[in-house]
Amino acid sequence: MSTYLDHAATTPMRPEAVDAMVPFLGERFGNPSGSHAVAREAKKALEDAREIVASALGARPGEVVFTGGGTEADNLAVLGRHAVQRGSLVCTAIEHHAVLHACAAAGEQRLAPVGSDGVVDLDALGDLLDGDVSVVSVMLANNEVGTIQPFADVAALVRERAPGAVLHTDAVQAFPWLDVASLAAAADMVAVSAHKFGGPKGVGALVVRDGVKVAPIIHGGGQERDRRSGTYNVAGIAGMAAAMQATVADRRETVRRVSALRDRLADGLISAVPGAVESGDRLRKVAGNCHLSFEGVEAEALLVLLDGAGICASAGSACTSGAVEPSHVLTAMGVPPERAVGALRLSLGVTTTEADVELALDAVPSAVARLRSS
Repeated sequence: MSTYLDHAATTPMRPEAVDAMVPFLGERFGNPSGSHAVAREAKKALEDAREIVASALGARPGEVVFTGGGTEADNLAVLGRHAVQRGSLVCTAIEHHAVLHACAAAGEQRLAPVGSDGVVDLDALGDLLDGDVSVVSVMLANNEVGTIQPFADVAALVRERAPGAVLHTDAVQAFPWLDVASLAAAADMVAVSAHKFGGPKGVGALVVRDGVKVAPIIHGGGQERDRRSGTYNVAGIAGMAAAMQATVADRRETVRRVSALRDRLADGLISAVPGAVESGDRLRKVAGNCHLSFEGVEAEALLVLLDGAGICASAGSACTSGAVEPSHVLTAMGVPPERAVGALRLSLGVTTTEADVELALDAVPSAVARLRSS
């Protein structure tokens, strides 16, 4: 069995989510858009799930739009709002590509820089805001380095400098670790994805506050108050709601336990690997993120060795056309290219154990040493 340290990519399904889904994969197969008894049963399950998701995100049930995942939720927020209110789109330079590419596709894009800690430069952000801005998107926690953004300060700045703009946050990476209902209370739109917190893949949600209009980017039968058409994935939505409930219930204890494991892992690797550098400020990160870089090592080769040692992890760089290139996040943080291409993301989660950490503490230093010697 592999040691799984890639929870930021996707998480194992929570038993509660699996149990919630099973009936809707069998005898409770109805389409909630119908009117007969089987359909009504599915409809009730759908609306029960909507209430759970709304509560977990600090929203009203009618403000929840079910989507096919976090990418679709981000696209609906950016492109759906831009279709209603044309104008400039502002986001940070370290947003997920679901936001960056959507903003670029919509038209005029303004990128707010971040510091070496991965935190948005509020002064620079303020300079980008004016009456022409229609959408501002700032993620709650970064998917690569785990940095938590000062969202309350961002919201205050947007309300002051661009009062006509709609504020969106990608909370996909934040939800397992942070009280999104409280921290994103000032956001007009909030995106989440089920598979990041123990739910199924292919299901997500976008909170669209009352009074905020978005045009659909998927057209059809007019489901979700004509904001997102398509037959409902009732099983997936039920699973997402169950995973949300479980996550909220044990979040505080999970953060406490995983933070300690992450600190043990990060401190151990920094001590054991000469020249290992931690990315960002650990005090401003989500609990599960351990992101390091190693000069003189290419991440893709490191991942191959770690996979052979039974460790599942991911790189802080993307392989494009056969050439390893630094990630846009690390580039925005000012990390030198020679160090950025040797970035490693070890992301912990609910199922991570002390044994997992100990294996990584043994395998990573030896893998780095082997690559440097060759």
